[in-house]
Amino acid sequence: MASTMQKPLCLFCPLLFHLIPLLVFSVHVLATVSTAAVQTEVEEADALLRWKDSLDNQSQSFLSSWNTTAGSGRPCNWFGIHCNKAGSVTNISLKDTGLKGTLQSFSFPSFPNLVWLNLSNNSFHGNIPSHISNLSKLNILDLSVNEISGSIPQEIGMLNSLTYIDLSNNLLTGTIPPSIGNLTTLPILYIHMNQLSGSIPQELGMLKFVTEIDLSVNSLTGTIPASIGNLTNLSALSLNSNQLSGSIPREIGMLRSLTELALSQNNLTGPIPSSIGNLTALSSLYLSDNQLSNSIPREIGKLTKLTTLFLEINELSGTLPLEMNNFTLLEFFIVYSNRFTGQLPQDICVGGRIKSFAINGNNFSGTIPRSLRNCSRLMRLHLERNQITGNVSEDFGIYPKLNYMDLSDNKFYGELSLKWEDFSNLSTLKISNNNISGTIPAELGNASQLHSLDLSSNQLVGKIPKELGKLTLFELSLDDNRLSGGIPEEIGLLSDLERLNFAANNLSEAIPKKIGDCSKLLFLNLSKNKFAESIPLEVGNLRVLESLDLSQNLLTGEIPPQLGGLQRLETLNLSHNLLSGSIPTTFDYVSSLTVVDLSNNELDGPIPHNKAFEQAPFEALQNNRDLCGNNTRLKACVSVAINKTIRKKDSKLVVLIPLVCSLFLFIVLVGGFFILRQRIRNRKANSEEGESSGKDIYAVWGRDRDMQYENIVKATEAFNSKYCIGVGGYGIVYKAVLPTGRVVAVKKLHQSQNGEMTDFKAFTSEICVLMNIRHRNIVKLHGFCSHSKHSFLVYEFMERGSLRSILSNEEQAVELNWFKRLNVVKGIANALAYMHHDCSPSIIHRDISSNNVLLDSEFEAHVSDFGTARLLMPDSSNWTSFAGTFGYTAPGKFFGFIYLSI
Repeated sequence: MASTMQKPLCLFCPLLFHLIPLLVFSVHVLATVSTAAVQTEVEEADALLRWKDSLDNQSQSFLSSWNTTAGSGRPCNWFGIHCNKAGSVTNISLKDTGLKGTLQSFSFPSFPNLVWLNLSNNSFHGNIPSHISNLSKLNILDLSVNEISGSIPQEIGMLNSLTYIDLSNNLLTGTIPPSIGNLTTLPILYIHMNQLSGSIPQELGMLKFVTEIDLSVNSLTGTIPASIGNLTNLSALSLNSNQLSGSIPREIGMLRSLTELALSQNNLTGPIPSSIGNLTALSSLYLSDNQLSNSIPREIGKLTKLTTLFLEINELSGTLPLEMNNFTLLEFFIVYSNRFTGQLPQDICVGGRIKSFAINGNNFSGTIPRSLRNCSRLMRLHLERNQITGNVSEDFGIYPKLNYMDLSDNKFYGELSLKWEDFSNLSTLKISNNNISGTIPAELGNASQLHSLDLSSNQLVGKIPKELGKLTLFELSLDDNRLSGGIPEEIGLLSDLERLNFAANNLSEAIPKKIGDCSKLLFLNLSKNKFAESIPLEVGNLRVLESLDLSQNLLTGEIPPQLGGLQRLETLNLSHNLLSGSIPTTFDYVSSLTVVDLSNNELDGPIPHNKAFEQAPFEALQNNRDLCGNNTRLKACVSVAINKTIRKKDSKLVVLIPLVCSLFLFIVLVGGFFILRQRIRNRKANSEEGESSGKDIYAVWGRDRDMQYENIVKATEAFNSKYCIGVGGYGIVYKAVLPTGRVVAVKKLHQSQNGEMTDFKAFTSEICVLMNIRHRNIVKLHGFCSHSKHSFLVYEFMERGSLRSILSNEEQAVELNWFKRLNVVKGIANALAYMHHDCSPSIIHRDISSNNVLLDSEFEAHVSDFGTARLLMPDSSNWTSFAGTFGYTAPGKFFGFIYLSI
């Protein structure tokens, strides 16, 4: 019985015999895997902590969660770190965190499972280490918007799992490595906005799965490789803003998936290939600013999905193909500055979607497209400098979104009888040099956003409507017409007006005193009219006026002394009037004055002790009553005292006058002796103080001997106006080419009549702020000079000037495309972030405007003018104020705080 019951148990014995070793092995494997996972986790934690220790103190504070204390010892719990289920790091995302340091201490081999590395928009510098190739599983690599330099390592071609590369907005140099062609599964490649050179490698054509390539804003040379035609999945190709040459390869037509093609701002030549008609999916085509020639191929009409067409600034010629009438989705049609002729395609606006239409600077003739009348979405219209004809009151429609309209230098006729109240967004209206007739409609005052109005060189008659005073105009040009009557008193309401030109009309009556309320006026021309009576004293209130022309009128009376208070005045023309009396001595101190013309008046007496008068040609002073003074073509002035003694017959006065003069001379000599002695003592004390405290500062100057005081003065010919490139709030800016060929910008501060700076506090404040600033998007100060004769600041020269000047120039504004504008905004933001968060104490600029943003040759933005900056002291509600100056400043890190010893 017992043996019968034991038999079933024995049946499981062989099974147990085989299972026990398997169970033991499984336990061993699990223990090994667990141990390996723990080791990997520890190694990754150590690698991250070592890298953290290599960053700057602020970055280490930000990464305070990276520590091995209880509760946060595992990297998976740290900020910006993500892990897989096994606890291994797979994702490092630290974008927009303000980290500063390098990648040299980052142990790439310690992260075998990393698939995502995003360090974008920080302040990393140094190069990309070659051992980045150890990240064999990496899918996403984003190091954009940093300060990474050096070349792209060849080893990047070993990252075969990559699906996204973004190295844009850095300082990378060298060539694009051919090994990048090994990334055959890569869809996205962004390397734009760097300093890469050399040619585009043929191996780029091996990226058969790539959909987007952006190599723009570099210094790439050579031709566009024909192998690019292999990229049949490519939807966006951007090679603009390089130095590529040769023709556009016909293989470009093989990219049938392409929706955006950007080749602008290169040196491309030859015709646009007819194969471009194969790109039927194309919506945006940018070929501007090259040297493309010949006519546009008819095949371009096949691009029926085209919304954006930029062909400006080339050498394209011939007529526009009628096939362009197929562009029913077109929104931007920009073909200005070419050699096009003939009539425009009449249905090019048939889709009614066009927002910007710019054909200026060609030789188009005939009428404007009839379809343009119905483009209610139109925002910008440029037809200037062509031979287009038409009636302005009949051939144009109502454009409620229109912002800019320029019809100048054409053959338009008719009257300005449009419903101007419907142009509620119009800011600029220019119709100069046409055949427009009739009066200026009062309804124009209903275009409430109008800032610039130019109706010059037409056949307009009647009076200037007072309703223009309702507008916020910056520029008003009505010159060279047949306008009559006086200037309305409402002109004084235009408090933002900067340019006013009413020259060459039939205007009469007196110049209104209210014109003095136009306090921002820079340019005033009322010449060639019939203005009578005297020059109003209120003209002296135009403190920023640079050019004043009241010539060829019927003005009488004396020149107001208040005009001598116009310290920024450069050009003065009062010729061909009936002015009498002497020229006010207040002009002695207008140092900015360079050109004067007071000829054909009834002036007498001495000319001012001013270089502009003393070096004026004889024609500028001729035909007056009796002018004299220190000018080679004028007679010397006779002493007033001698003339009086000759005319006096009373012998007592003859004796008394010499006695009084002798006594006065004695007092002057004695007083001058004591004043001179005190000045010598003060100067000696200041010199000793400077020598005792300025040795180190002078040593810095020693490394830039080409910027000595004498070189600056010589380069500008003692600050001759022909070197003037701008006017600041407290000084004039000059361009100086030093003996070494180095170009700098010199801001010379205004001086008062006693020879002192008008705002010494502003002078020192700007230096105090700049000496503590170190950033590539903020001004670079080379040095300064404080001297009784010349006081100035020296900056690195900025080729493109202010953002405002570029935006005010239509061609330059178009050249500043959206890619560059985005970079400008980024530069400004980086500068402000640095001032607000990285400076101690923080600096609040308080005057960020387009005037104070300067652009270098690469359109890189640099914030300038710290004369109004304030320091925000920590743990305090008080502000420390700096009063400062406006003017031309320039880029980069601070070079040195330098004192020129004279």
